[in-house]
Amino acid sequence: MSERDETDVARAADGIRGVRRGLAPVALSVLDLATVGAGRTAAEALRTTAELARLTERRGYHRFWVAEHHSMPGVASSTPAVILANLAAHTERIRLGSGGVMLPNHAPLTVAEQFGTLEALAPGRIDLGLGRAPGTDGATAAALRRGRTDGPDEFPQQVAELTRFLDDDFPDGHPYSRIHAVPGPVQGSVDGGTRSPGRPPVWLLGSSGFSAELAGRLGLPFAFANHFSAANTIPALELYRQTFRPSAVLDAPYTLIGVNALAGDDEREVERQVMTGALSMLRLRTGRPGLIPTPEEAESYPYAPVEREVVDGWLSNVVHGTPDTVRKGLDELARRTGADELMITGHVHTPEARLRSYELIADAYELS
Repeated sequence: MSERDETDVARAADGIRGVRRGLAPVALSVLDLATVGAGRTAAEALRTTAELARLTERRGYHRFWVAEHHSMPGVASSTPAVILANLAAHTERIRLGSGGVMLPNHAPLTVAEQFGTLEALAPGRIDLGLGRAPGTDGATAAALRRGRTDGPDEFPQQVAELTRFLDDDFPDGHPYSRIHAVPGPVQGSVDGGTRSPGRPPVWLLGSSGFSAELAGRLGLPFAFANHFSAANTIPALELYRQTFRPSAVLDAPYTLIGVNALAGDDEREVERQVMTGALSMLRLRTGRPGLIPTPEEAESYPYAPVEREVVDGWLSNVVHGTPDTVRKGLDELARRTGADELMITGHVHTPEARLRSYELIADAYELS
């Protein structure tokens, strides 16, 4: 690799690797779903997401991602690109991205142009996280993909096509060689020709070994959904590291894991809030998605024994309690998994509880 090539790889990696601040063991970031609680509206949820992005930028978190979900009343983040455009207008420094765009739901050219536009709006601040799952149930996935025949099994080909559009480098003779994603490299280069506009770094997301192995083979950063698939975290991260091949964007593996965490001033109130997320997940997994229930509803819900098992399993993967308890839990998770970055999410009913949690965690780690 030439000196210039090494410099290009270092610059690309600088847009991927998180910055550890304060006393945190690794970089700390945020995943938001624009949660809609009972008695509230999607408009309120999206305003809270913008407020949360501003807060986490101010408090020193590294990046802020939003996730694509569909047909879920309790989640307003169905269109990450639109939400990210709004967040770009409300922030100045924090990295913004998708955690993720569910690529089988979209044409790769559409995604390339959406994120090329975002990169033009917030240069050097955009991450493109890609998922293989539909982010919804089968019927909704079919409605989203109407008229299209490709699906999750074609994910590697979809990633390759999207990357070609982002780099504007389809080979001569390819059916798409004269098609350009705009905004994108076709409009010129900057920084001495080493970086073209419209090229955010690509991440692969997953909750199993499939995307872990693909990310490793492609030399891409990998984000694992530990917050809802904790049993698979260490095997997936190990598979990614074993299969990693250095690439034009990374010379060594880089891993991020999602973690469900909530800190509060009062442990009893934290427990009440965490139960709202647990009941919401129970209903989702049993085909009854709805708004995030209130703490009162979660407390009074008559859990059957099998439902209690599901809820207890969910709660076992939520780091919650006082700021000191949460800090110790996050430290242990980082140590046990060897993750390079923790991405915190708080799936609970009350916006004030989520906002306060990120403040307290920042205080616990003495983030700037």
